[in-house]
Amino acid sequence: MANLNRVYLIGNLTRDPELRYTPGGAAVTSFGLAVNTPITRPDAPAKEDVCFVRIVVWGKQAESCKQYLSKGRLVCVEGRLIYRSWQQEGKTRSTLEVRADRVQFLGPRRQEGDAAPMEEPSEDTAQEPVGEGVAGEEPPF
Repeated sequence: MANLNRVYLIGNLTRDPELRYTPGGAAVTSFGLAVNTPITRPDAPAKEDVCFVRIVVWGKQAESCKQYLSKGRLVCVEGRLIYRSWQQEGKTRSTLEVRADRVQFLGPRRQEGDAAPMEEPSEDTAQEPVGEGVAGEEPPF
């Protein structure tokens, strides 16, 4: 049986991208993405369901994301799901994130005074450093 692990998301950045470099010199950037899904029911007022997703980008594209993206910017992300776990303060932590193969910048940059998108809820997993502590971790290309 064939397997498929492919993700396509369009949403707004919940924070500015954070650029780091692995000990081997590979660039890695992470940012949060808020994906809104409208929910309409005939017996209730319309509302939106918001899904917050952690995105990780490697290589030259990671540097471009840091340079050109900022909180609130609309992007399209194509990638795959990655599950990681690590030890922190004696406890095992884990996260499910999207390893982006491609990030397309959509819409104009947010201007001063524009309304900011909803903030991503803080979690203990959001504090884990990206690209560190994973032995042999290198970009998938």
